[in-house]
Amino acid sequence: MVCTVELEGETLWLLADKAIYWPARECLLIADAHFGKASAYRSLGQPVPQGTTTENLQRLDRLLSALPCAQMVFLGDFLHGPGSHASGTLSALSAWRARHADLSMTLIRGNHDKRAGDPPADLRIEVVPEPLLMGPFALQHEPDAHPSHHVLAGHVHPVYRLRGKGRQSLRLPCFHIGTRVSLLPAFGAFTGGFAVEQDNDRRVFVIGDQEVWPVR
Repeated sequence: MVCTVELEGETLWLLADKAIYWPARECLLIADAHFGKASAYRSLGQPVPQGTTTENLQRLDRLLSALPCAQMVFLGDFLHGPGSHASGTLSALSAWRARHADLSMTLIRGNHDKRAGDPPADLRIEVVPEPLLMGPFALQHEPDAHPSHHVLAGHVHPVYRLRGKGRQSLRLPCFHIGTRVSLLPAFGAFTGGFAVEQDNDRRVFVIGDQEVWPVR
């Protein structure tokens, strides 16, 4: 399911795979992939599951197969940390890049990228500081307001708690759309989340069962 929103005169598609597609620019926006996070934890002796990088790359493959895409922008935190440079992680990323050799890719350097280091040169990902100005948007990692552009950012991994009439509740990743700053959910499969709320100035769109739902 695609849920569309209008921001600053532009139509954006909120995707159930926790990404934004900007059809006018044929641009896919991804926040907080944290590739190699499980490898980084295992390098520290933490028993965490394998296969998260492969799963994330398979989701990206599906998106790129389904959408006409001329460019992809990562809104920070491409690699999780120094331990993400494990040979298995880098080999998977290299093979994935080869499958999309003609696609322009840009990374806006986030806090984890500063610690992990830039992606290897063979991935051919242009790395830039924030903000990256595109049309009416300031593409950033940190969700700090910009003086002239609407900010699209990541970093906080927004989630929203749906509550039923009883005591049941469900915590779901979400898009948090504001008047000047909007947040993308973390794309990575092995990430935590920061609870956000909805009010008159901020709309919430939760992700569940491979669909995107506006919170009424």
